[in-house]
Amino acid sequence: MDALKTIAADSLKAELPKFNIGDTVKVSVNIREGQRERIQMFEGTVIAKRGSGVAETFTVRRVAYGVGVERVFPVHSPNVKDVQVVRRGKVRRAKLYYLRDRVGKAAKVKELV
Repeated sequence: MDALKTIAADSLKAELPKFNIGDTVKVSVNIREGQRERIQMFEGTVIAKRGSGVAETFTVRRVAYGVGVERVFPVHSPNVKDVQVVRRGKVRRAKLYYLRDRVGKAAKVKELV
C-alpha cells in the first residue's frame, strides 16, 4: 500500500487552486482533437468536491442555452491547466445539488462579501 501512495504522490500537482463550494470558477481545460490541442474555458459554479489525493475531483455546473451542464474535473489532471476564481460564494452546504431543481434567479448563489 505504501508503494501505491509513493507513486500517487509523484503525480500530485505542487500548487493547488484555492476554491470552495459555491465559488464561480473558470476552468482551463486542454482539449485534444486529433493532432491538435487547444484550451477551452468552462465557467460555472462549484457544486461539489469529493475525494482526496490523486482521486480528488470537483463538479462545476453552468446553464448553457437553457440546459444545465455539469462537468467533473480531477484536480490533479494534467488536462486541467488552470482554475481561476471569478467570485466567492456564500453557502451553508457541502454539496449544492439542490441547484439542479432551481431555475433563473433562484439558482443564484449569494456573493461572499
